[in-house]
Amino acid sequence: MRKWICLVLLCASFGAFPARADDAAEPSPPAPANPDGFFSSWFAKVAATQAEQPHWITPVVTVTPRLEQEFRYDSSWQMQPDGTTTLANYGGSKGLEVIPLRRIEVIVSPPPYLVRSAGKVPDGFGDVSLLLKYRIFSANEEHGNYILTAFFGASLPSGTYTNGAPAATLTPTLAGGKGWSNFDFCTTLGAVLPVKETNLTGRQIVWNTALQYKVLRKFWPELEVNSTFYSGGPNDGKNQTFLTPGLVLGKFPIWRRLGITVGGGVQIAASRFHTYNHKGVFTVRFPF
Repeated sequence: MRKWICLVLLCASFGAFPARADDAAEPSPPAPANPDGFFSSWFAKVAATQAEQPHWITPVVTVTPRLEQEFRYDSSWQMQPDGTTTLANYGGSKGLEVIPLRRIEVIVSPPPYLVRSAGKVPDGFGDVSLLLKYRIFSANEEHGNYILTAFFGASLPSGTYTNGAPAATLTPTLAGGKGWSNFDFCTTLGAVLPVKETNLTGRQIVWNTALQYKVLRKFWPELEVNSTFYSGGPNDGKNQTFLTPGLVLGKFPIWRRLGITVGGGVQIAASRFHTYNHKGVFTVRFPF
């Protein structure tokens, strides 16, 4: 018996028996994570998916079928023939655009601020909008220079003082483009569909096309055709078309992936029916 007791004490002293859980040493703290690890991996994936598509610049008005990652801020001013500005829209297409996954882009647009110089509607904020892009297929300049993308957009009636739509809207859209050397065109065809109150606003078919030519690597003169066809509502059966000459400059690098692009254009009414005569548009973007 005495031998067995000595053997147990000897084994315990050398750790032959496992220690109890409450006697186990605490695990060593994990090594601190690399603060740039997540973003480095994410940006690498963004660069890889953007390398699979053409490298055109985003037009002034037409939503590009390309996947972009940037912060964007647009403003516009509607003008009548006498030079008066009837509506200023600050942040009409502003928002954050990110590429969370390959082939997918998400755009979140906070409400714009509308300033009116005519009418009885007070100044105020417009509607919040969201847009999801799914790139169906694409090829960069070395493999065909084309792209086809599906959009699905939605807006929420968050405007103040009736500065927004009376109901939420859904906007399915198909967008595509093709390039040849320094020239490219892209086009989008979509529908604006209110979920209710259709008698107040009607439905709209929106068709935008942009023609661009790259000059000296950073200059992109363009001509856009922006058309809207109305069905139902106060403008039932009417359509309006604007010609939009413009110029986009960029991308100019700032730091690492961050850059800046600026542009502008003027929408000129080209159809007999139009809800305004001219509209100046200014855009600034910070791609990253």
